[in-house]
Amino acid sequence: MDIHRFEKGWLVASLVLIVFFIATVAYVSAVTGIDMVDDSGGDIDVDNVNQHDNFSDPGVEHVGENEYDAYVIAQQFIFRPGSEPFGAIRIPANSTVNFHVTSQDVVHGFQIVGTNVNTMVVPGQISEITVEFNEADEYGILCNEYCGSGHADMGGSIEVVPRNEWNGTDGGDA
Repeated sequence: MDIHRFEKGWLVASLVLIVFFIATVAYVSAVTGIDMVDDSGGDIDVDNVNQHDNFSDPGVEHVGENEYDAYVIAQQFIFRPGSEPFGAIRIPANSTVNFHVTSQDVVHGFQIVGTNVNTMVVPGQISEITVEFNEADEYGILCNEYCGSGHADMGGSIEVVPRNEWNGTDGGDA
């Protein structure tokens, strides 16, 4: 079987690109320390999200020195807390926040603008992601998975305040 030299060239170029893409994914996951979101957050009964210990009153809890857990429910077309009328998620600066996000209706996205946080929120699952907030600032929260007719208006905010202004709201401690 004789293969034309141009075909051989395209085959070689294709194989080189495939190897390059595989090597890039391996490098990003092994060397840079970027973790893929996994299913370690666990499952939750979609019909009883509001009765779950951590999601019955979603908010921020102080769990250790400069460490907080934030429980957020995504639903059409708000984040609880994070969106009006629930108010922004408030956390003190120089803290590590473990976000636990779930949905009780459809698939949503949870993206914190200006950070590398961007995860899918699936009904029946709890998505977990950890972020360090070092300086006082305000961050937007966006849903980046189409969730219905009000999707374009689904957003919220996170207020990172100086530690001396942190008053322990949303379940946190000073």
